[in-house]
Amino acid sequence: MRIISGKYRGLKLLEFETEGIRPTADRVKESLFNILYGKVAGARVLDLFCGSGNLGIECLSRGADFAHFNDKSPESCALLKKNLAKIKDGNFKITNLDFAACLNMLSGNEKFDLIFLDPPYKTEAGRGALEIIAKRGLLAEKGIAVYERDRNFDGEVAGLEKFDERKYGKTFITFFRVVKQ
Repeated sequence: MRIISGKYRGLKLLEFETEGIRPTADRVKESLFNILYGKVAGARVLDLFCGSGNLGIECLSRGADFAHFNDKSPESCALLKKNLAKIKDGNFKITNLDFAACLNMLSGNEKFDLIFLDPPYKTEAGRGALEIIAKRGLLAEKGIAVYERDRNFDGEVAGLEKFDERKYGKTFITFFRVVKQ
């Protein structure tokens, strides 16, 4: 796993040694950031189920102003800290909370331009996170929430609209934005 572009391009990130943890593949990440081109520089980013920090660190490398990393696993946060120690600068925050606790502790004035949701595939935590994000107004007006999972996204989330979905092998990436009033 490596940083693809930006000031940390080529930086190898530490990965989990245990099975069952699935970081976003480089091929999927490269396609994702091609889609997000022009939206990362200057962005406020929330990497909600951050794991090793792969997506949020990629954003910092590409010029994001701020990244909030969150994962409920202490092991993930420990690995994240080791990966963040490899970068020389970067404005970031780390929390070690359940996704709902993290989202509910954020100030109502705190809005994010990019929110990455890459929860364990077997759960519906991503849908729950989208519902809280919409209810609390945490996605900026022109922001994008990116949900990674192993199947397409069915249904709706009040306050958000699904505007794109891509399939890469067994991985689906679904894009949401705030419903225009």
